[in-house]
Amino acid sequence: MLDPQAHALLDAIARSGIAPTHELSIAEARRAYRDRRAITQPPPPEVSTVRELLGEGPCGPIPMRSYRPHRARADETLPALVYYHGGGWSIGDLDTHDTLCRELANGSGCAVVSVDYRLGPEHRFPAAVDDSLAAARWVSRNASTLGIDAARLAVGGDSAGGNLAAVVAIAARDAGDLPLAFQLLVYPATDMRRIAPSHERNASGYLLTRETVAYYHDHYIVDPADDLDWRASPLLREDLGRLPPALLLTAGYDPLRDEGLQYAQRLSDAGNRATYVCFERQIHGFILMGKAIDEANTAVALCATSLRDALRPGT
Repeated sequence: MLDPQAHALLDAIARSGIAPTHELSIAEARRAYRDRRAITQPPPPEVSTVRELLGEGPCGPIPMRSYRPHRARADETLPALVYYHGGGWSIGDLDTHDTLCRELANGSGCAVVSVDYRLGPEHRFPAAVDDSLAAARWVSRNASTLGIDAARLAVGGDSAGGNLAAVVAIAARDAGDLPLAFQLLVYPATDMRRIAPSHERNASGYLLTRETVAYYHDHYIVDPADDLDWRASPLLREDLGRLPPALLLTAGYDPLRDEGLQYAQRLSDAGNRATYVCFERQIHGFILMGKAIDEANTAVALCATSLRDALRPGT
């Protein structure tokens, strides 16, 4: 029961003759991901302020982009979401997720800080993890300058970015130096072993294929032993207790669907507040496709409302 709009998009891609991602060079894949915005993403909405930032990272400055929602006062201290873009740890950037970050800022009333972490294959695991954690810590340390309430700070991301957000939440808990109030995990990769049944059930035909998943994995992970490292596979972390409340979204026609569900269940079983929602008729990546798929806009609104409710004062 694939959503008709998702079906039409997949048919259009097939008719176009565009090569699948796993047949492209990394430079071609990055360019194709950026170019796809014109077809699938709605126009970027106006926000009150957009700033380019450079945060301190373990191997040099980390580019970031901050958004303050429409009608936010310049002197207002806002809750904030630190956002990690998707793209298989090897493609994607601040621009590919610019519209989504604007939508989340406006819909939630929160500031959003998007992180341009290092990508593979130039920078392999755990470079993206190191940058993501450093970026969240930098935002927290500089909260007053950014007009952000450090006590109401969330992390979030989609796909590879959801993986990074989940890992940052665990690392922050372990270190005890970065209190987080919420985690927003949109079809996250949680198990690099890729053994959940949905990897077989949704292996082909739905944009993200088995071959493309392997392409992303192999541009990020060199040593197969790293698949078992919880910083790559947060589902494999034994202790998942005492983590921030979470909203976890998946898509029914996504190879990552079942490992997202498994992670949500592990969070709940460990005593955390975790809400799980599956958009059963959707494909991986759909939340960026609001120009072509109406349910994408529903998903964005759900994420924004959950952020607003989780980060309001006194929550």
